[in-house]
Amino acid sequence: MTHDRDSIDLAGIGIGPFNLSLAALADGLPDLTTRFFERKRAFSWHPGLAFDDSTMQTSYLKDLVTPVQPTNRWGFLNFLVEHGRFYDFMAARFDTVSRREFTEYLAWVAGSLPSCRFATAIRDVDYDGQAFRLRTDRGETVTARAIAVGTGPVPHVPEGAPLGPACFHGVEYLERMPQIAGRRVAVIGGGQTGAEIMLDLLGKVVGPAALSWISRRSAFSALQEGGLIDQIYTPAYGKAHQRLPAEVQSRLVEDQKLSSDGLTPSTADALYRLIYQRRYLDCHNGIALRPGQTVKELRGTGGAVQLILQDAIGALDVIHADVVILATGFRTVLPDCLEPLRDRLETEKGGALQLGAAYRVVWDGPDDAAIYGLNHGRRSYGIGDPQLSLTAWRSATILEDVTGQRLFPALHGPQGGLVDWTRSASGREMRISA
Repeated sequence: MTHDRDSIDLAGIGIGPFNLSLAALADGLPDLTTRFFERKRAFSWHPGLAFDDSTMQTSYLKDLVTPVQPTNRWGFLNFLVEHGRFYDFMAARFDTVSRREFTEYLAWVAGSLPSCRFATAIRDVDYDGQAFRLRTDRGETVTARAIAVGTGPVPHVPEGAPLGPACFHGVEYLERMPQIAGRRVAVIGGGQTGAEIMLDLLGKVVGPAALSWISRRSAFSALQEGGLIDQIYTPAYGKAHQRLPAEVQSRLVEDQKLSSDGLTPSTADALYRLIYQRRYLDCHNGIALRPGQTVKELRGTGGAVQLILQDAIGALDVIHADVVILATGFRTVLPDCLEPLRDRLETEKGGALQLGAAYRVVWDGPDDAAIYGLNHGRRSYGIGDPQLSLTAWRSATILEDVTGQRLFPALHGPQGGLVDWTRSASGREMRISA
């Protein structure tokens, strides 16, 4: 590769965990110039959901670099060593790391890498026939051979929701700190985020007068976990999944949803015990658990919100709340800065970029002008794509693709795993079992 003073090889848009992994593994690679841009002034990772007692659902060994390069200095274990915590951390015998400490690790990496540029937003990206041109909000223009889109998903908000002080997405929960004492509160969404918000609300000294937890799922379902389940978060599964027809991929992702978005047993048990205590010991009868209820409409009514619910047989019900918290998840969309390229990019239903081999976005540009989509491969690469489990693996795959070199031996060694995902050595068919 050749460079000139005004160009780089790879530009990253957004500095979340995924592009941060790419930056960490790229650090120190010879003959590769990278730069990563983030509009925020410093690294943060969903601070509105950073509860003090939240823990990671993914092992700390599945950090930014370790699965493909355990000797890399930007691993979580080295973070502990650098901060004088290693022995104390190990002596604690944590089953998993707290989200708070893992975020501190990510911020340490982001603040240490010279390739990470904060307080610099990318206004727009275009392709001039030779390279990508990225214009920043500082009036600068950066030229790059390839770009990595890692802006992250955006909150999913039900259509027509009256957003404001009385109705907001759960990602803002801790930042808004709504006044809930003596008020009617509704939490919409039966996943882990909804459960953690419910747990926090029920733990208040003076809590809501009425609290409703609404989920369209038929039950408040536990996370599917364990060694056999975790095999779908391995490179071997990802490769098998990628070879399947699109309609089969979509069905499998839906079937496997509870492996990533169910309630962790510890959270579910703590929440159940607290609800039991409130109901029977504290005689608080204002707590309603409402699974199997779809929110058909949200209407603002004089400072409150009217919720129109529908059950599985079509019966409607109406409740009112002073505060509605939307724990309704996220969706992956095309970032605004790629608008100049919109007509040249292939997208999937729902807005995610369509991916081909090596996480390349499918577009009408030349092969030597790669756009990499991070967190856009849930359908094509499997349910593990939005999770942290395969972050380092994806980053290594992208770096080998952008350089044209075999940089990470882990990508080329045995990867069969304990589960046989294929019926033949060619891997044309996937073995699917209940």
